[in-house]
Amino acid sequence: MNYPVWYLPEIGGGTLIALIAVAHVYVSHFALGGGLYLVFAERKGLRENNRGILEFTRTHARFFLLMTAVFGAISGVGIWFIISLVNPVATSFLIHNFLFAWATEWVMFGVETVAIFVYFYTFGKMDDRTHQKIGWIYFGAAWLSLFFINGIICFMLSPGDWTVNGDFWSGFFNPTFWPSFFFRTFVAFIFAGVYAFLTTSFLRDMELKKTMSRFSGLWVLVSMLCAAPCGFWYLQSIPGQARALVDGASPTINTAVYYGIWAIAGIVICTLVLILLKPSLHTRPASFALFLCAFLFMGAFEWSREASRRPFVINGVIYSNGLTPGDMAEADRDGFLGAARWARVKEAQSDEDIEAGREIFKFQCHACHTVRGFNNDIVSRTRGMSYEALDAYIGKIHQIRYFMPPFAGNDKERGSLAAYLTKGLQGREIVREKPSAAGGARGKGLFLKNCTLCHPESLIKEKTHGWDLEKIRHALDNLNALQPAMPDFIGPPAEKDLIAGYIYSLNNPRADETEKADSDDGRGAR
Repeated sequence: MNYPVWYLPEIGGGTLIALIAVAHVYVSHFALGGGLYLVFAERKGLRENNRGILEFTRTHARFFLLMTAVFGAISGVGIWFIISLVNPVATSFLIHNFLFAWATEWVMFGVETVAIFVYFYTFGKMDDRTHQKIGWIYFGAAWLSLFFINGIICFMLSPGDWTVNGDFWSGFFNPTFWPSFFFRTFVAFIFAGVYAFLTTSFLRDMELKKTMSRFSGLWVLVSMLCAAPCGFWYLQSIPGQARALVDGASPTINTAVYYGIWAIAGIVICTLVLILLKPSLHTRPASFALFLCAFLFMGAFEWSREASRRPFVINGVIYSNGLTPGDMAEADRDGFLGAARWARVKEAQSDEDIEAGREIFKFQCHACHTVRGFNNDIVSRTRGMSYEALDAYIGKIHQIRYFMPPFAGNDKERGSLAAYLTKGLQGREIVREKPSAAGGARGKGLFLKNCTLCHPESLIKEKTHGWDLEKIRHALDNLNALQPAMPDFIGPPAEKDLIAGYIYSLNNPRADETEKADSDDGRGAR
């Protein structure tokens, strides 16, 4: 609440972080694995006394230098720039708590930069033994760079005992540190081979191209075999709620995993068929297809890792919107806007104050939601909900969608946010539903308040076509079992009966008419 918000309604700061971070991480992993690849490729050329392999290694080293020391360095600065703007609270927290680790990593990056320049510009100009030592120095510094970065990144997912004792080493060597470290190491080796396919595809000597294609292909496949058990180890070490999201409770992660699996399949198929079994098919389009598959895998992995921390950006410490649990408690007690230093509106005048709702959206929702953008568009996600449905939903949002932060604020502020979403964005008038004794009306109201944010009425009607009332009622008791991404409905059985009756009436209009007639006769809802 102490920082301004960089408001980008159409794209969102989170999307910009993802675009910059995935590109940087893809290159930074190459910076680690590619260093070892250069050493072994040079060694292969020296042992076989093959000038062609040595020339290929020198050319690849130039490509490596440009990608890692130029693009990698620039995109790394870009990450610091964007996270400082989008989530300054978390950025400040990580700097203050892990300053020693950051400083050490920057020293290692300095060693990497010097080593790769020396390695490339002295290629063939110093004795082979010394030159390879320079390569090993580069790889060692790159590996240590990953070591220190990994501790901080993993802390964000699994703080471990740090939440109890606040100790630097408890936070650094957290529960996911070692599995993540080894998994990322072997992923970096995979990417080293993938990047090498690109430079190999430009070779004109077909025999040399065949030799280096198979060398790179075996490099990729062996690395994948080593990465697989480390990935399983990493998955098993992920803590409770984050593990539930990865296992299927998050639609976002489900989508990312789907594309990630296809990307892995693409890497294996391209490597086996186009590279090892028939190297003559190793063309530039094939290499770029493999390169894009690896990029897609990196994006899916990073997206899943980021999403698994929800509703936090630092698990259990700072929510994704920059608020802490302490901020939440203070806002619930005293109101949010009054304590938000950079908010233009300091108090909601009523529970329909659209301007107050706009400010609350910027501070509490914009971190994850765009306005008519392509990522988590709040307009499309709230299109079918009435004002009262949104007001009720926002009040218990964390219970229904536990990967979303709780709302922070008083009743007027909650209503103002609902008013902004309803009238300010949807352009609909705020209509308050009148109480009705009719079971159908009550069932519809409950359905709108609890279901329509995720499931439009038309979709529910389509999915339950042909279901009888008993089957619908049974499904309401077992929502999470039907689909891990759906939380169980927490209302009492009577409310489930009403919702089930309304859903049944979507495909059976006469059932709703009968229910209304029963209510009019004084017998009440079924």
